[in-house]
Amino acid sequence: MSITPEQLRWVFIYLIVLVVSVALHEFGHAFVADKLGDDTPRRQGRVTLNPLAHADPIGTLALPLISGLLGAAAGRVGGFGWGRPVQWNPARIRRGVSMTTAIILVSIAGPLMNLLLGTLIAFAHVILTTKGVLAYDSPMQAILMFAATTNFTLFFFNLVPVPPLDGGHVAQSLTPYKHRSKFDEYLRFSPFVFLALIAIPQVQQVFLIPARWCTQHVYQLFVSLFT
Repeated sequence: MSITPEQLRWVFIYLIVLVVSVALHEFGHAFVADKLGDDTPRRQGRVTLNPLAHADPIGTLALPLISGLLGAAAGRVGGFGWGRPVQWNPARIRRGVSMTTAIILVSIAGPLMNLLLGTLIAFAHVILTTKGVLAYDSPMQAILMFAATTNFTLFFFNLVPVPPLDGGHVAQSLTPYKHRSKFDEYLRFSPFVFLALIAIPQVQQVFLIPARWCTQHVYQLFVSLFT
């Protein structure tokens, strides 16, 4: 496996972007659960933007590093990883909020934080470029575009209705009780669907295509506003 210094630099850029993005994602889950009345995430120190509180040694560091190096050797940037799941108890949610609503709100909070971060990065990128602060040939151009695209990709990836992804929790909560047995049957095959999502390029288009579309149109929107 031959990796150039430039490719190695991108592997570490990918790791930094992933660690920050995952931390914000998990913070979203913890913050909403805390606001809904469950203090479990706060007691466990998860209502924080500190990446160390949300990092998983394997999912946030080891696996992304290995997949990043393998991807670099194959001529592509990126890989796969996850953060330490936020533990929370729907039964501790305050009165007035149904358990189903709480599960949906906490579940979508993580992906929405990635959508927010991706949008803010794109906004800053366009502003810095149009105001002349960032040169068009600056290496930072590619890094900011990569960071924005990564967060839009995380947003759509986590919304895929496959457990253990957030979209899977939402789909399960929205499934009528009379059809829960059918969803339980689907759960038996969800690990294989999940593996296909992360291992088969053709299946990955389910979330990569909307992520590219979102990136393109968000940038077009900000460019049209500031030029």
